[in-house]
Amino acid sequence: MTGTETVGGAATEEATSSPGVTPAAWAGLMLDCPDATELATFYGELTGWGVGGADDGGARAYLTPPGTALTFGFQRVADYRPPRWPDQEVPQQFHLDFRVADLPAAIARAEELGATQASFQPGGERWRVLLDPAGHPFCLCPPAPADATAG
Repeated sequence: MTGTETVGGAATEEATSSPGVTPAAWAGLMLDCPDATELATFYGELTGWGVGGADDGGARAYLTPPGTALTFGFQRVADYRPPRWPDQEVPQQFHLDFRVADLPAAIARAEELGATQASFQPGGERWRVLLDPAGHPFCLCPPAPADATAG
């Protein structure tokens, strides 16, 4: 159940719960991969967040977006099989979207860091699907339209 709260003139949804029931709070996201430190370094460079922590063996690593307590974690999985985009032989199960100010520059930077552009591009030139070094699809998207937050 949710309630509506006004913040800075905009309506936002506020989570509520039944008496005696504590709602779950989002703590973060974990991605399976063959080398956690390598993938954390890729996303840390892509986002500018840096690597928040990693073990010496590449089994676990994480990022923490500035101003949040969320973790963006990575864990090594034996016999990791990357998703197949857009084929569903090994489904993607989820993907990440990042808004960027300059789409061509962000694509070039992601490729410098080890990403590759997917051959299937459902967004045409509006956004780009890339594959991170472990094969996870992610999208680079232009800034949100100014009216997207109006409500």
